[in-house]
Amino acid sequence: MSELPSKPTKAPIHAVHRLHEYRKSLSTKPFGARGKKLVRCNLCLLGELFCTCKHRQYLNTNTSFMLIMYNDEVLKPTNSGRLIADLIPDTHAFLWTRTDTDTAMLALLSNPTYQPFLVFPQQYVENDQVVVEQITATSLTTEQGITKIPLLVMLDGSWREAIKMYRKSPYLQQMPVLSFAPETLATYALRKGSHDFQLGTAEVAAMALTAAQEPQNGLALSTWFDLFVESSLLGRNRRAKETLTPITEFINAFKQALKASHECAEK
Repeated sequence: MSELPSKPTKAPIHAVHRLHEYRKSLSTKPFGARGKKLVRCNLCLLGELFCTCKHRQYLNTNTSFMLIMYNDEVLKPTNSGRLIADLIPDTHAFLWTRTDTDTAMLALLSNPTYQPFLVFPQQYVENDQVVVEQITATSLTTEQGITKIPLLVMLDGSWREAIKMYRKSPYLQQMPVLSFAPETLATYALRKGSHDFQLGTAEVAAMALTAAQEPQNGLALSTWFDLFVESSLLGRNRRAKETLTPITEFINAFKQALKASHECAEK
């Protein structure tokens, strides 16, 4: 397999890393995740033997993300929202609160440079918000001919928590909704939703990138998620030896998808 272009550089510290450190500073005791005796990387939160940080690179993308994270979600090693920030340069992360809403978050949502889309299941939408299945150039162009940047807003928590965030946050009910019904079952083996159609945050983000006309970036995020899941399970001894797939296969799949993404962006 040929090497990746030399232009992309290893992704630096990102918004979720910074939010993780901030959330830890608010805690009076260490977060008690399962596998707490495992020695973890401080950035990816995977076991040090299965750290993926050296493979992390930003994608070439015209899409931005906002993660609104439910309280302890950013502390969980199984959180997949951080994978979005691993690959998407313009990713913003905020803690959700019911009353003391972050003013920087509200300012970003009202920034005329962006067109926010709430990525959320249509069946939970409670008002007359516009619902779309694709983000097209037309939906990003103003009457003055200005093209905005799509800002995909992800509610990062359990599905019950995400529904609560939506219902308790009027500002989330004032933007178009990007919704889709995946036909395949979730492969999220770490913290599976209560229904088969409920996917992990990174899986939904990968679908959202495809809906934003960036299918190669969607594939890159999907393979990055696969590598994350396998590395997590290996660190927790959740794979029987006879069922092991060499971790290099997941690394190579991500590198191939990353290469295809950069080649697509250069055309």
